[in-house]
Amino acid sequence: MFGFVGVLVILGVLLLFSAVKILPEYQRGVVLTLGRYTGTKGPGLVLLVPFVQRMIRVDLRVTVMDVPPQDVISRDNVSVRVNAVVYFRVVEPDKSVLQVENFLQATSQLAQTRLRSVLGQHELDEILSQRDSINHTLQAILDEATDPWGIKVANVELKDVDLNETMVRAIARQAEAERERRAKVIHADGELQAAEKLRDAAALLSQQPQALQLRYLQTLADMSNSGKSSTIVFPLPLDLIKPLLEALPAKAGAAPSEHRAGASADGE
Repeated sequence: MFGFVGVLVILGVLLLFSAVKILPEYQRGVVLTLGRYTGTKGPGLVLLVPFVQRMIRVDLRVTVMDVPPQDVISRDNVSVRVNAVVYFRVVEPDKSVLQVENFLQATSQLAQTRLRSVLGQHELDEILSQRDSINHTLQAILDEATDPWGIKVANVELKDVDLNETMVRAIARQAEAERERRAKVIHADGELQAAEKLRDAAALLSQQPQALQLRYLQTLADMSNSGKSSTIVFPLPLDLIKPLLEALPAKAGAAPSEHRAGASADGE
């Protein structure tokens, strides 16, 4: 008699444990009654009918999924190895259970295929320099694809882009050539600006010949004050001696006139 009662007590305790479930705040329970979906329970205390109802727990916290490295061929036919990380969470627990067998595996496989597809549409330079744009594109594509499963993709981040040694050396040579090009352009711009300034200065000096003469004299003074004993051949501009050359014929013409005037006076 006591043995039968003890068996009943044990069965009652087991039924109680199977009927009472406690769900934390970050979990929800999808309840199936005789195989049919009858609602989502939680959080807190949940009572189930033993052998009739079954509950599947679903975590609502953000899940961080590491996408394995994928071999990708870019649009300019460069082979790279890229991996990424996906941040997503379940927003509709019933769909994550009823619409897909294993939403974690399905999301992982979808992220791998979409990663290869999206990166294959970009060139290597874009993959290296436009990560934010590519991340946003991947996030939008994955979010749209996983929406029927009740999953919200919050963010997608490219982690590493691995290149072979040949491509690394080629990119280094390209960067060096780009720096040399910029240096030459800057040097050419400087030469152009200097030529424009010299042209303006020459035009200004041509309007005042005296200014040009003063500039020559200043240059001579600077050379004499340099403190170095050396022979310097400096061209003498004609503008400096032109007044003297013009004055010599005038004086030569005046001297014969005076001589003829004196001779005439003596003849008288």
